[in-house]
Amino acid sequence: MRTIPEIQQEIRRRKAETGVCILAHSYQSPDILEIADITGDSYKLSAAAGKTDAKKLLVCGVRFMAETAKLLNPEKQVYEANPAAGCPMAEQFSPEEILAEKAKYPGCAVVAYVNTTAAVKAVSDVCVTSSSAVQIVGNMQQKEILFIPDCNLGAYTQKQCPDKHLHFLSGGCPHHSSITPEEARAAKAAHPNALLLVHPECKPEISAMADYVGATSGILNFARKSEQKEFIIGTEISIVQHLTLECPEKRFYPLSNRLCCPDMRITSAADILRVLTEIADGTAQELTLPDETARAARHCLDEMLRLGG
Repeated sequence: MRTIPEIQQEIRRRKAETGVCILAHSYQSPDILEIADITGDSYKLSAAAGKTDAKKLLVCGVRFMAETAKLLNPEKQVYEANPAAGCPMAEQFSPEEILAEKAKYPGCAVVAYVNTTAAVKAVSDVCVTSSSAVQIVGNMQQKEILFIPDCNLGAYTQKQCPDKHLHFLSGGCPHHSSITPEEARAAKAAHPNALLLVHPECKPEISAMADYVGATSGILNFARKSEQKEFIIGTEISIVQHLTLECPEKRFYPLSNRLCCPDMRITSAADILRVLTEIADGTAQELTLPDETARAARHCLDEMLRLGG
């Protein structure tokens, strides 16, 4: 059986042979991040992909990330490292359900979290990330907004934009939203000298207890730069591992061991090597989107760049 270093070495050889650029989300395991060309949160990956000369992109994350990479880079070939990696939040609602909800609020704009399918983005007015939601909603002309699908990120955005009236569906990340105030209090009691850093996909009562609320990239940067030595990390548990490796002089504790996304965990280095091999021999399955869906969804992303730039 091959070792991880042996598989990584073969991946690097195949990358050079095929001209593929590997994009890996921050929640991926260290052995995958080590061989990636671009790492970061979902939007950073897609935006950065447009700046590379590579014509082939291999996305290590979940499906909506690969879709977003394709929407922002339509001229490039996009492949998924593991097509089985989905996102429960992105797949919670259909375009028909969103349009039916929008009809309840005449004149409202639909703001879609980037963690949505291309089909849902296609019936939305603007896309946001967890780090840009407040800025973009604040810059919108509309006062009435249907914010989908994450009601927790929506509540955080509403608090920062009191002049807007946000409407929500009962959606969100099943992992972040499952964390209870009791768990947060227990973590703070167990680590009294630690700062609590949480993702806004957590419930409002958890965010209210935090010393910092922000996207994955924000949590990483805060922990790196802070003079504090201990942190409780309220997002996917892989971030605890990454920060522990990167900042050995500091201590990082998970807010809960349940903050583990199985869809992010199913991609392996062996998956990446398999897809690279298939790309080399011409049998890989390229991700494609219907033209009409792609055009409408791309408009949603273009609006994100316009309002968040």
